[in-house]
Amino acid sequence: MNNLALISEQRDFVVSSSSLKDVRNFSREVFEKVNIDQDLKDELVLAIAEAAQNIVKHAYQNEATDDKMEIKISLQNGELEIGFFDKGRPVDKGNVRHRKIDDVKPGGLGTFFIQQIMDAVVFKEGEKPWINHLILTKKINY
Repeated sequence: MNNLALISEQRDFVVSSSSLKDVRNFSREVFEKVNIDQDLKDELVLAIAEAAQNIVKHAYQNEATDDKMEIKISLQNGELEIGFFDKGRPVDKGNVRHRKIDDVKPGGLGTFFIQQIMDAVVFKEGEKPWINHLILTKKINY
C-alpha cells in the first residue's frame, strides 16, 4: 500500500492563460506525494492543464476577468478525482468535442488528450456559487 493513500488538495487560480504554469506546478506538487509512475504523473498534469486552458478559452472566451477557477485533486481508495469549478459561460455538453485527428494544425486536441488519459470525463452544473463543474477520474494502481 502507498504511504499516502488519501490526498485532498485544492487551490484557486485566476482565470487566465498566464495561470497555467501555476496550475501545472500545483498538479506536480500534489502528484509528487503519490507513488505512481512518472509518465502517468506527466499525463495527468497535461490533462489538468488542458482542462484549465479550456476553461480560459471556452467558458471565458479568453476575456480578462478577476474570476477564479478552483481545482481540487483527491485520491482515495485508488480513485483519483480532479474537479474544476468556474463561473464562466455554462458548458454546452453537445459542443465539447475535439477536432479531427488528421486535421494537422495547432490546438483543438485538448479534449482528445483528456479523454485518452482519464477514465471518465463528466460535466455537471456547479453548485452555487459555481456555474460549471468538470470531474475527471482515473483509477490509480499503486
